[in-house]
Amino acid sequence: MASKEATSGNGGLKKRSIAGSFLFKIPNGIDKPVQVALFRRSGKVSTYQHKLAPISGSVEKDDASPYATALREINEETGLTLSSIELLRVGKPYTFVDASIGREWTINPFGFRLKDKAEGGVGEEGITIDWEHEGFEWFDPLDVKETDEFGGVPKLVNSLRRVWPEYDLGHHAGQVLTLGLRRLRDDHESGARQLAEKAVSILKTLITEMKSDVIDDTWWANVRMAAWHICKARESMGAAITSAIVKTLDRVEVVFNQDLPSPEKLRQMIESIDDQLIQRKSTTDRIRDTFSNYLRQNVIQTTEPKKRICILTLSSSSTISACLLQAAAYLNVSLDLRILESRPLCEGVALAAKLLELQEGSVDFTVTLYTDASMALAAEAVDVVVLGADRISTTGDVSNKIGSLPIVLSQRHVAPNAKVVILSETEKIACPGLMEEHSAEENDPSEVIQAWTGNSKSFEIIQGALADAQGSSTQKLQVRNTYFEWVPARFIHGYITDEGLWSVQDIAERSSWISDEMDRFFKNL
Repeated sequence: MASKEATSGNGGLKKRSIAGSFLFKIPNGIDKPVQVALFRRSGKVSTYQHKLAPISGSVEKDDASPYATALREINEETGLTLSSIELLRVGKPYTFVDASIGREWTINPFGFRLKDKAEGGVGEEGITIDWEHEGFEWFDPLDVKETDEFGGVPKLVNSLRRVWPEYDLGHHAGQVLTLGLRRLRDDHESGARQLAEKAVSILKTLITEMKSDVIDDTWWANVRMAAWHICKARESMGAAITSAIVKTLDRVEVVFNQDLPSPEKLRQMIESIDDQLIQRKSTTDRIRDTFSNYLRQNVIQTTEPKKRICILTLSSSSTISACLLQAAAYLNVSLDLRILESRPLCEGVALAAKLLELQEGSVDFTVTLYTDASMALAAEAVDVVVLGADRISTTGDVSNKIGSLPIVLSQRHVAPNAKVVILSETEKIACPGLMEEHSAEENDPSEVIQAWTGNSKSFEIIQGALADAQGSSTQKLQVRNTYFEWVPARFIHGYITDEGLWSVQDIAERSSWISDEMDRFFKNL
């Protein structure tokens, strides 16, 4: 395709930013080999004719992002659409110069998984190459080489290892990363805190399984590259995962810089990560204590001290469930708990069950479950709206379970004096950026559709329309299943954290610290 190039002052080199997309076949069985497709460039392209390469194309000024470029190029060069692929990895961009053709390339690597027909994709048979390629072949990623004999484009292995760091990790550590990233991506039951803990455990296991006879700069770079992908595995939960991972890297770095034999370094690294995991267990207790103090000062000890308080919440959060009952017992008040069912997975029902299971005889509380559509009724006369957080932006906006914003808007209408508080670990604060800049997570629409089976005729019509839309350029029906939405900071009265009652200024300072840590560990990879 035609593209516009910028000329730099570096010897007249032409600069081009490229999206390079690797297409993977990943079987369900871990012992079955992963394969990556490389496309042989035709004699009609302007550079690197007849060389093996990922699907590549220039980032144009009209492209919203390199990711948008990647999707466009995949469609143009293979005919595949999003119904047949899913984003697997986002690689760390890098720049290199090919003086032989007078170019400075900035490569934005991506990895995509090819869906098979059983998943609604077109499979390998649906790949239709265009004039830019002579054909394509499947390879074991570990067999891809940076040699003339292999016949790849320059820096092919560097691009590949950025979306498939398993290339450098060795067999056992590579399997740990592959399975770990898959678990983080596919886990839609655990909250951000639980996923962050799982992420730290994955990194710990990976370090344990890596070759540790020589712990040197190459080893440390491989650890950081794997950590980068762990941070990127689940963007909607990325704030908590990233904070936890950079704290882990900070601990590992302290040991790495010591003058110790490699086996002793490894032992101390694992011991330090274990200590981090143990310390995480006390965060809920600290949030609970801050929450209790907030309720006492801002809700209970008013002009007429309350003996009963009404709290509205939704979804399922281990932090919220622990804080509600323990705060009630500590403050010696009764609780009127109102919980939305939280479709499509009904996590609110799970929260109610958890509270009933954990209750003690000394705690006086009642639970009322409401349908999501009746949130305005549920908000009537409440004292506090309690929400969790999956991500907090640098300006204090909060991403949480879908339904959080309507709850707050309903509360402002029917109970304007109620407080809106966020219960959250500080690790859920994201790097600098507005809420609009953070990625949204769309999930399987079948989770929503299954609730409609009671109306069999309508269900059949919907299913038929969705089936007809597969691979069609015109789509009359879409079903959205968005898990998260943003609550603006202006609606929030307090942030209850494991480090106390925080302000928006506190959040901004932590956000800046996370950004600095990200640069320190990942900028020069």
